[in-house]
Amino acid sequence: MKKLAEEIRSGRRLNRSDDLSQLLIADLEELRAGADTIRRELCGDRFDFCTIINGRSGRCGEDCKFCAQSCHHNTHVKEYPFLPEEDILAEGKRNEAAGVHWYSIVTAGRDLHGQELERGLAAYRRLRKETGLALCASHGLQTLEELKALKEAGVTRFHANLETSRRYFPMICTSHTYQDKIDNILRAKEAGLQVCSGGILGMGESWEDRIDMALSLAELEVDSIPLNLLTPIPGTPLEQVEPISQEDVLRAVALFRYINPTAWIRMAAGRGRFPDGGEALFRSGANAAITGDMLTTTGTSVAGDMEMAIRLGYQLER
Repeated sequence: MKKLAEEIRSGRRLNRSDDLSQLLIADLEELRAGADTIRRELCGDRFDFCTIINGRSGRCGEDCKFCAQSCHHNTHVKEYPFLPEEDILAEGKRNEAAGVHWYSIVTAGRDLHGQELERGLAAYRRLRKETGLALCASHGLQTLEELKALKEAGVTRFHANLETSRRYFPMICTSHTYQDKIDNILRAKEAGLQVCSGGILGMGESWEDRIDMALSLAELEVDSIPLNLLTPIPGTPLEQVEPISQEDVLRAVALFRYINPTAWIRMAAGRGRFPDGGEALFRSGANAAITGDMLTTTGTSVAGDMEMAIRLGYQLER
């Protein structure tokens, strides 16, 4: 793995014509060490934190099997319409004061349109005017015109997860398609937005599916790749799925770094499953995190995460 890591640091990029089985059979510690050297040389020691606010909760018409907010599942999740602008602004200022760089409004539902989109745009304008936060938006499948409006309001990055591979996606969601996801990302890029797109590990997918998702993200040249660990939520179809092992998580993070050597690899939901808050993940190729509460699951503390990153030798993005 040392030779492959050196080749990637020198400019080689892995693609679908390569034999990537070596990433699955390599000694885990060697794989992690190689991923960390790729990260260090091509990304430096910068560390990037993002926080999210659940801007509209529940009553989502999509049928994603992992999600507590789908109306197709009986999860008793709290439901509410788009949050008041002042609430979103106050939370943004609180996170900025804590040292967070990125702030994202996330809304349940297929998209954000009409009056609620206008409320979202107003909130982004206030955040741009009254804070120094970098702004991300996560609102589902948006039109090109809507994405341009978000950019004009101050949004820099659009979040749109692929979730898994093209092959496995129909096993997870049938109310929209994988191609819908791809097209949405391409529209965001056309609108001049950066893209944050990743997925969930541990939904029953194969290693080939994980590699396929990593390759798709590399082909799309996304800027940030959030990796979530499935949190089986009672009432969802995936509530009985056995958690992915910590060793498999570490291998997955490392292979995402080999395939996406210059992207932010952003650890998201489920990181708290690691006893140390996931320190090993940030020596396996990851160099970013979502911190604080994760929509309907509890996250990690901002202060604790920042202390960890500094202890590991990272410099925090501001």
